[in-house]
Amino acid sequence: MKTNINEIIDDKNNIYNMVVDNEIDSTIIGISPLSVRKISEEKHEPSWVLDLRLKALDLYNSMEEPSWGPDLSDLDLNKIKTYVKPSAKNNNKWDNVPKDIKNVFDALGIPEAEKKYLAGVGTQFDSEPIYHNLKDKLVDSGVIYTDFDTAIKEYPELIKKYFTKAVPINDHKYIALHYALFSGGSFVYVPKNVKLDFPIQSYFRLNSKGAGQFEHTLIIVDEGASVDFIEGCSAPGYNENNVHAGCVELFVLDNATLRFSTIENWSKNMYNLNTKKCIVGAGGTIEWITGSFGSKISMLYPMNILNGKNARCEYTGISFAGKGQNLDNGIKIIMNAPNTSAVVNTKSISKDGGITTFRSNNWIKQNAKDTNVSISCESLMLDSISRSDTIPVNRIENSDVNFSHEASIGKISDEVIFYMMSRGLTEAEAKSLIVKGFAEPIAKSFPVEYAVEMNRLIGLELEGTIG
Repeated sequence: MKTNINEIIDDKNNIYNMVVDNEIDSTIIGISPLSVRKISEEKHEPSWVLDLRLKALDLYNSMEEPSWGPDLSDLDLNKIKTYVKPSAKNNNKWDNVPKDIKNVFDALGIPEAEKKYLAGVGTQFDSEPIYHNLKDKLVDSGVIYTDFDTAIKEYPELIKKYFTKAVPINDHKYIALHYALFSGGSFVYVPKNVKLDFPIQSYFRLNSKGAGQFEHTLIIVDEGASVDFIEGCSAPGYNENNVHAGCVELFVLDNATLRFSTIENWSKNMYNLNTKKCIVGAGGTIEWITGSFGSKISMLYPMNILNGKNARCEYTGISFAGKGQNLDNGIKIIMNAPNTSAVVNTKSISKDGGITTFRSNNWIKQNAKDTNVSISCESLMLDSISRSDTIPVNRIENSDVNFSHEASIGKISDEVIFYMMSRGLTEAEAKSLIVKGFAEPIAKSFPVEYAVEMNRLIGLELEGTIG
């Protein structure tokens, strides 16, 4: 299957725009009972999975589009390739990955990161996983890390216990779509009291034009255990729409800790309609670190359900919207127990008419006494035609709460730019320095290699060369 270079919104300095001329085993277009059955047949799934898919498809067809947020009317899912199976087979040896695909992941630094500091790594190309590996000592300690399709077959009891239990199939229209079409993704189980010293990473690459990616990630961190999980996403930019409607289900059991970091660099023809939710037990902690770049439209609001006493949530995020982008992101928190706490720090940058929106939806229930919530969101607009909004919704059902919400929106000062230029910087260099300084507190939260990547993405956005 060849790609016409003229179809690519290309920039030679942007490694994320690399396109693989990879052979495709099969492609399924559109959404119908027939296409859903074909996906299930390709994967040789048990009958209960097909039943779930078909039920989700019925729900998708019966549910309304979101009545708020960005306009999705230009997305025609009947024209989307909902399943693209590359000829590469899934394996645990990097040398066996086809050279053209390997070259892309080499350029993105995935195998090098695995050698340096990752405990395990998995990669997905279009609709299928192509590589998963976990260090032997972690396998010996009972840690499970594999692709989601394999997990359905090899760990059915764990899958049936947790799958769809954080994010039900009727949660909203695009999660129903996900459950009808899901393919690939990652499954992680960390046993009781096992603490991983190094992160696990999954990287999702959507190569095909006019295609969708619908991976499912399920992570279970058992009592007293801890793990850092890093998720990377990217795609080359084409002149037709792509869609991403993945799902992340996280379970942090009592006194466990999960740090979930994401660098999303989808191309600017991408509709990013991802869904993430975490359920946290007593004394458990979920930490989110998110960098949102690329995407024509993004709608992503990780939900945190703090079910146990002393459960904690921390969220640190940054988004950057340029011309033609509408990044609508945020967080949801439900506090179901006393002594729970949440700290949210977000930053957004917009330029050339880009739109950033931060939505927060917080529900502190009647029994959630002695809770603490602190939310801070800062926005930086680089010109007068860009836009930034903060939309908080807070439902507080008891008076024993410390709650604060701070929002600030500003523009780059002409005086500051003039001063920096008087010291020998160009206008572009001055703006770049200010933006990177604004983003530094977020970058410091990422592992070093990913902080470097985030700064590189900010540089590309300032140059207007992403997507």
